[in-house]
Amino acid sequence: MITGPRYKLAKRLGTSVFEKAQTQKFALAAERVGRVRKGRPRGASEYGKQLLEKQKVKVTYGIGERQFSRYVREAVEAGGNPIENLHQTLELRLDNVLYRLGLAKTRRFARQMATHGHVTLNGRRINVPSAAIKVGDVIAVREGSRASVMFEGFKERFAEQPLASWLSWNPDTMAGGVKEVPTVVSADPAGDFSAVLSFYSR
Repeated sequence: MITGPRYKLAKRLGTSVFEKAQTQKFALAAERVGRVRKGRPRGASEYGKQLLEKQKVKVTYGIGERQFSRYVREAVEAGGNPIENLHQTLELRLDNVLYRLGLAKTRRFARQMATHGHVTLNGRRINVPSAAIKVGDVIAVREGSRASVMFEGFKERFAEQPLASWLSWNPDTMAGGVKEVPTVVSADPAGDFSAVLSFYSR
C-alpha cells in the first residue's frame, strides 16, 4: 500500500485519488500551488509520464506494487487487448465492484467492508477484497450486517445515484452482481493504461 501524506501524494499525481483530497480545501491548495509554479514549467520525460500514470492507477485502486505488476504481466500474457485485460482485472475486484455498486463511498471503505466479512459471494461469506468477480456471480450484503449503521439509508441513496450499465442491484434484497464484463467505455479508466503497460515493458 502507498503510505505518506495523502494531500502531498494526490497533488503530485494531479488527481483526487483519495477521498480526503476530494474537498474544497484540497482544490484551493492545489490552485495555490499551481499559481506559485506558474511560469516555471518543467517538461516531464516520457518515462516520468508513464511512471506518473502507473502510480495514479495503483493508488486509485489501492494496490501494492507486487500485486499490480502481476496484474500487468497476466494482462499481457492473456493475449488479446492487454489494456482491456488489465482494466477488467482491476474493475472486477470485489472491493471495486462494491464501490461501483455504491455500497461504499470509497474503494478504501469497500476493502474494509469486504475484509470484515459484510458481504457474501454466491451465498458464502467472503473476506478477500481482491477476489475476482465473474459475470453471473451474486454479491449480497450479509444478513447479519444489513442492520449495520454503514447501510443506513442506502436504499434511498441508491435510488438517487446512477448504476453502471455492467452492474445490477436489487435494493430490496440487497443483492446483485456483474451483468457483463466492464469496458473502458462502461467503466472509466483511472488513468492512461497504455502508458502503464509501456512503463512495465521497459
